[in-house]
Amino acid sequence: MTEDERVEGTFLVTAADEDSAVLKNVESGQVHTLSSNPGVERHDAVRGVVAPDPPMDVTYRLVDIESRWGVTVELSDESPTADSRDIAADQPVGELTRRERAGTGEIHVITVPEEETEQAVADVADDEENTLSRAARLGVNRVEIRAAPGVVAVRYMP
Repeated sequence: MTEDERVEGTFLVTAADEDSAVLKNVESGQVHTLSSNPGVERHDAVRGVVAPDPPMDVTYRLVDIESRWGVTVELSDESPTADSRDIAADQPVGELTRRERAGTGEIHVITVPEEETEQAVADVADDEENTLSRAARLGVNRVEIRAAPGVVAVRYMP
């Protein structure tokens, strides 16, 4: 195996059972099917290295795990923070603003028509793979979705 065949990065485990797992590189989107499961679970994030399994090189092995953590998406009953509501008040409907959180993570503030708020929350929650991939990219383990009429705040937090 050459260094060129190895892929180092952060991966989201999109499927896992006793015998195998599927990892998605959160930067490139490349999917790697593992020939065995090294103990990862669906929705884990893994920072490490995958390498092709010889001789066919169609499946992969997770040859190095630098870190591993679980990632969850939660719907919160709390309203968006005053800061998130202020951001939404200053942007047109349909816009998205990304802000770094103090510490680690990001906050995404989306303005939507008030009557479509619940559907927008459902859309974000249902887009699990993209939401969890962003969380893995950011190195956080929790995504919290808060809403108020016309405002959806997606908080990526440690």
